[in-house]
Amino acid sequence: MFTHLDMDAFYASVEIRERPELAGLPVVVGGTPEGRGVVAAASYPARRYGIRSAMPMATALKRCPELVILRTRMSLYAAESRRIHEILERYTPLIEPLSLDEAFLDLRGSVRLFGPVPEIARRIKREISEELGLTASVGIAPVKFVAKIASDLGKPDGFLVVEPGELQAFLHPLPVGRLWGVGKVGEQAMRRLGLETIGDVARHDEDFMTRHFGRHGQHLLRLARGIDPREVVPDRETKSVSNETTFAADIADREELRAILMQLVEQVGWRLRHKELAGRTVQIKARYADFSTVTRAQTLAAPTSNTADIWRAASALLDRLPRPGAALRLIGVGVSGFEDEGAEQGDLFAAAVEEKTKVDRVADAIQEKFGIGVVRRGGSLRK
Repeated sequence: MFTHLDMDAFYASVEIRERPELAGLPVVVGGTPEGRGVVAAASYPARRYGIRSAMPMATALKRCPELVILRTRMSLYAAESRRIHEILERYTPLIEPLSLDEAFLDLRGSVRLFGPVPEIARRIKREISEELGLTASVGIAPVKFVAKIASDLGKPDGFLVVEPGELQAFLHPLPVGRLWGVGKVGEQAMRRLGLETIGDVARHDEDFMTRHFGRHGQHLLRLARGIDPREVVPDRETKSVSNETTFAADIADREELRAILMQLVEQVGWRLRHKELAGRTVQIKARYADFSTVTRAQTLAAPTSNTADIWRAASALLDRLPRPGAALRLIGVGVSGFEDEGAEQGDLFAAAVEEKTKVDRVADAIQEKFGIGVVRRGGSLRK
C-alpha cells in the first residue's frame, strides 16, 4: 500500500497561519498583476471564485476584486516543508517528494513498529496538525497514482483508503478528468469520443487509445486499468530537479508562457542551490491541447545551479518548440546530470561564474525576505 500526502493549499495556509486575521478570506500567493504574475496557491475561499494555481493574477483579480494577494515567500514554505519531512522521517526513510507540499511514502516497512499503514498515516496527519498548525490530505492505495487520486478526492483535511480488492470499483466510476495527466481540455476531447469515465477508458484497447492520443494514450490506458508499477523513489536517489504546471485553460500567448517558465526556472534554481546540486542538462517539457507532449534539452558546458544559466537555456528551448503559436496546456523545466557544486572543474572564466553566483545569492536573500518576484530578471521580459 502506498501513501500520498498533500498539504492543503500549502503556501496560502502557511500565510494564513502566520496572519490569522486572513482566515476565511479569499487569499492567493503569487506575483503582482502588473508584472504578469501568476497564482502560485489559492486558499479554499478563493477557489470558490474559480481561482486556481498558474492562473494569471490579473484574471484572478477580475474574478474576485476583494482578493488578498500576498507575495511568495519561498524560504518560509521551504522551512515548513523541512519540518513536515522531519515528521515523515519519524516513520519511514522511503519518502519521494513531488514538491514542497506533497510526497509519496512507503510505510510498509514500518508496520511492525507502528501498526497498520492507515494508523501510521493518521498519526502523521495528526502530528502535522498539532505541531505545525497545518492540514494535510492523505490517500492510501495499492498503486501510487490511485493514492494520489484518493488524497485529492478527500480535500481538504481528507483521509481515504482504497483497499486492493476495491481498486477497479473505486477507479471506474470516476470521470476521465481524474486520470493523472488529463486536464479540462483533455477531458473534453475524451468526452467527444464517448469516454465519460475511467471505466470507459479501461474497456477500450491499446490501438484505440494510441490512434487518438498517441503514446500518452497507452499510458492513460494502463492507469485506467489500475496498472502503475512505480515504487517510491527516495529524495536521495533523485536524478533531476524539475517543476511543471498544468494550466486551467490553454495558453498561446508567448509572453505569458515565458513569464510562467521564468517562475518555474526561479524555483528550480532555488531548489538546486538549496540541495547544493549542479546539473549539466536543462530540459523543458510542453504538452499541447491534443495531449501530444514534446521535450527539448540542452547540455551545458559545465554543471550549474545558476538561475541565469538555466533561464538562458530554457528560454532558447522554448523558442525551439515545434508548432509555433500553438496553445499549451502544460509547461515544465528540469535540470539533471548532477555533479556536486564543489566538484565543478575550474575554468578561465571562474571570476564571471562567481559574479553570477553572487547575484543568485543576493537574489535568494532578497526574495527569501520579501518574496519571490521582488527581483525580476530582464530575460523574462524580452520578446
